[in-house]
Amino acid sequence: MTDPSRPRRVAMLAPMPSELRPIVRKVPLHRSQLGELPVQSGVIGTTEVVATRTGMGMPSATRAAEAILDAGPVDHVLVVGIAGGVAPGLEIGQVLVPDVVVDGHTGAEYRSSPFGGVAAAGRLQTSNDFTVDPNVVAGLREHGVAAVDMETAAIAAVCQRRGCPWTAFRSISDRIDDGIVDDEVFGLAKPDGSPNYAAVARLFLTRPWRIPRLVRVARDANVATDAAASAAIRACAS
Repeated sequence: MTDPSRPRRVAMLAPMPSELRPIVRKVPLHRSQLGELPVQSGVIGTTEVVATRTGMGMPSATRAAEAILDAGPVDHVLVVGIAGGVAPGLEIGQVLVPDVVVDGHTGAEYRSSPFGGVAAAGRLQTSNDFTVDPNVVAGLREHGVAAVDMETAAIAAVCQRRGCPWTAFRSISDRIDDGIVDDEVFGLAKPDGSPNYAAVARLFLTRPWRIPRLVRVARDANVATDAAASAAIRACAS
């Protein structure tokens, strides 16, 4: 329950540095502490914002969500970042605010909470497994999945256990069946979401013909991270 003696506090969780960076820049945020946890903090209107990076994947997301809820009072958690588009017609930079998030490993479903007057709609599926298999993509579509990511269901599970409402703002950075992002491209990031410079250098040296594809991936990801951050910030301001 929100303490009426203090402003509303919202925690923004972004998996990778590239997803956190536009939030820090746009608010702007500065380095601080929430309890013992290092965070980026600032104010949007009358809302206190604390933001941190979770790292990639469900285990890292679980730990980060638990840490920020342990560190101090949080009234609402926002998951902010990119997603791979599954549903036909989704455009790069289009923001999905799902009303249902599914754990792709267990089938558990989590429902988001209203936030900032944004109408939540669509089904997001979370999994640790990266795949572009056409049969898997077809199965996702059959189950009404609009997009996929690697963290939201894990964060939602923690929030549900802790009684904290949550909402996801995920922007489409790629379409998982268009062949632009594959295992090799996916491996250019470390588990914490930071760039794997050794892998990048190796790819540039051994497969230079892939550079134009990487440029497109980076451009589309920048569009998506900016859109997700902007949508979450607007919701905080309402």
